[in-house]
Amino acid sequence: MQIPGIRIGHATDVKGATGITVLLCEGGAVCGLDVRGGGSSLRNPTVALPGHRVEKVHAVFFAGGSSYGLDAGGGVMRYLERRGIGFPVRGLKVPIVTGAILFDLGVGNSRRRPDEAMAFRACTTARAASAAEGSVGAGTGASVGKYFGIRRAMKGGVGTATLRCGSLRVGALAVVNAFGDVRDPATGGLLAGARNSDGGSRLVGIEAHLRRAASNRRRPRGPGGSRGGDSTTLGLVATNAALTREQACRLAAASQVALARCLSPAHTANDGDLVYTLSTGKLQADTLELEALAVEALTRSILRAVSIAKGLAGIPGRRDLGWD
Repeated sequence: MQIPGIRIGHATDVKGATGITVLLCEGGAVCGLDVRGGGSSLRNPTVALPGHRVEKVHAVFFAGGSSYGLDAGGGVMRYLERRGIGFPVRGLKVPIVTGAILFDLGVGNSRRRPDEAMAFRACTTARAASAAEGSVGAGTGASVGKYFGIRRAMKGGVGTATLRCGSLRVGALAVVNAFGDVRDPATGGLLAGARNSDGGSRLVGIEAHLRRAASNRRRPRGPGGSRGGDSTTLGLVATNAALTREQACRLAAASQVALARCLSPAHTANDGDLVYTLSTGKLQADTLELEALAVEALTRSILRAVSIAKGLAGIPGRRDLGWD
């Protein structure tokens, strides 16, 4: 994702199978937010909602570690404070940082979680050039298709995309850690998700399984059927178009279409699915065109995340199964 005014950095803990991804917008960016999943956990979300006194944020972060990972936001604030970045209050500058977490404690070492030091390190690596993708940063321990348990799941990760239309730029970043499968909307085929067995190489199709269970009028079987809060797909859309906070929130809501297109199922009680938006520029853009570009960019990001993610901690990616 390449949008003027935004730098992206990762910190990765391979042994712990966790990490953090930070998007720095030190010049300030109007931020919007839309939450659809039933298991979300966020730091300072009100700065991305209408009515808040502060108009712009200086960073958004995505972290593993479940709610423990929210503490990593302090490292982002420390980095920005040292650079003199923040909202002016009584002679001080307070960095405005918001972020969200995903659940990856079932992968790798659950005692190793993103912290302030890891977040600070991610900030120091932030670059405006193309960011690393796959099993890095917040996507290190990400997985998809967990209805039958983690042993039958597949690897998720980080994906990015940027679209251009004249001077207008729309970029997206997704951290895919879905409860459900990932589907390619262009073909309708499943790309990654729950497999037929431990070590299996055939996808079952979670939604089809749920429909069959419903038609048989019985409770769906599988350890994932009664668990919640162990997934989450995090999305962010950024643009150089000028947006108010209300417009940014509307763009975030429209961008959720990408999750509905690609995740099967999406927005469940077992997910913390959400989308942030960032506006860094002054370019005037048509709202409908901007929404269409945002949905496409986030769709591509989700598909890239599972297409290039490498297997980790016994969870295979598509390439590990010889599918690419």
